[in-house]
Amino acid sequence: MDKKIIKTTSKLLLLSLFLIHIGCNTTPKKSSNKESDKTVYASDVIPFFNHWKLILGDGSNVGYAINYENKDFFYTVNEDSINWVVFKAPNSGETHGTSNNTRTELAQVKKWYPKTANDKLTATLKVMNVSATGDARVAASHAVVVGQIHSADKHENEPLKIFYKKFPGHTKGSVFWHYEINTKGDDNSKRWDYSTAVWGNDFSVVGTEANTYPPEPKDGIALGEEFTYNIEVKDGIMTLEFMSEGHETKTFTKNLIESEYITTADIPEQTKKLFVPIGQDGVELKEAYTEEGLFFKLGAYNQTNGKSPEVNRNWCSGAETHGGDIQKQYEDGNYAEVWFKTGEISINKNAVSNEGYFNKNDHVN
Repeated sequence: MDKKIIKTTSKLLLLSLFLIHIGCNTTPKKSSNKESDKTVYASDVIPFFNHWKLILGDGSNVGYAINYENKDFFYTVNEDSINWVVFKAPNSGETHGTSNNTRTELAQVKKWYPKTANDKLTATLKVMNVSATGDARVAASHAVVVGQIHSADKHENEPLKIFYKKFPGHTKGSVFWHYEINTKGDDNSKRWDYSTAVWGNDFSVVGTEANTYPPEPKDGIALGEEFTYNIEVKDGIMTLEFMSEGHETKTFTKNLIESEYITTADIPEQTKKLFVPIGQDGVELKEAYTEEGLFFKLGAYNQTNGKSPEVNRNWCSGAETHGGDIQKQYEDGNYAEVWFKTGEISINKNAVSNEGYFNKNDHVN
């Protein structure tokens, strides 16, 4: 055979082998799991965590929850390519401050005064679970608070609590909000709430027996159904806006610096039904919350607990707690769980440190 032909054939063979080798080496490698396994923190999802301290369902204050998670109480999930921040709180566990109830909740690190306020909080969320047990006659059973305005001073009462509540066996639950009076005098045991329905019922709609439930609300919100709340306090007036696809947008206002409950004659019928029979029949300071430093809260403040309804028919649910065993409560639905998709806070320049509130409450079980 001609030497030139042999040499050419050899070169072609070597070239083919080289191309095959390159082809093998350029076969796409399996992607590294390092990127997909990377933890997505709450502070990656909603970038406002420098404005809050996080209280967990075991009563602890973990401070600023930046690049932080706790798989029992506070973490993120991805659903249909959307990241959500999960707040979870059992029916029973260590509590924060003087409350009977557990919470996994953000508390604002600054406080502001309603008369000079120009402060806002907005959030989009869905409630994924409320307690499976609880006395149906107790107004707080099967409920969770998902947003608040709280006082940092004196009685530390709450001019706003936003509730979600759903009875077992119902598809739809209710969203409603509360105003708690800033009780006149030193006896805060006389305080009471006034409840206003947004979608569904208000707080006062309860069962006739421990396991007998009222009719399901026709215009309620289901577990897993998104809704948005906007809270604005400006020049002493609180404005609330609630929005959800397929539901009427609702707007409310409340004066925080001038009370409408300064005499016993001003006590509304709802309060006479719920609170007066158990001795909570106080009146409010004429100037309401004018002198109080206020701050926002956001998360899952579980309203269902294991305390006996004989103690307080409005707030003590008698629910299952498994002796405080958190995992057992999670296993059979005795907890509150709320997912937040978005959140935004706006704080006026007159706001001041809220450290005094934390110093007072972090050491109380």
